Amino acid sequence: MKKKPDNRGFVYSTDPNFKFEDDNAETQETLEPAQQKLRVRLETKHRGGKTVTLVTGFIGTNEDMEDLGKKLKSFCGTGGSAKDGEIIVQGDQRDKVLQWLLKNNYKQTKKV
Repeated sequence: MKKKPDNRGFVYSTDPNFKFEDDNAETQETLEPAQQKLRVRLETKHRGGKTVTLVTGFIGTNEDMEDLGKKLKSFCGTGGSAKDGEIIVQGDQRDKVLQWLLKNNYKQTKKV
C-alpha cells in the first residue's frame, strides 16, 4: 500500500501506523454579524504607495469572508481582495465600509 506524500516534506515513514494529520479538520464556524469585532483602517505599507482600506478581525470560513469582501467592494464600487484573514478594498473607503457594516448588523465595528 502506497502512502501519499504531503506538502510538509514527509516522503516515507517506517512506522506502519503513520498517518498524515489533516489540517482542515478544524473548520471555524462563522460568527453572527452582531458578534463580529471588525476593525476598519487605512494602510499604505507594502503596496507601492497605494492606499487601501483594510477590514480585519473576521472570524469564520474563507468563503464567508470572500462573500463579505465581494459585497463591500460592490458597495464601494472598487476592486480589492479577501485573503490571509483580511478584506482589502482599494482606496480610502473607510467611511463607506463602516456605513455598510453598521447598516448590515456588524455592530461592534470600529474605525481605527
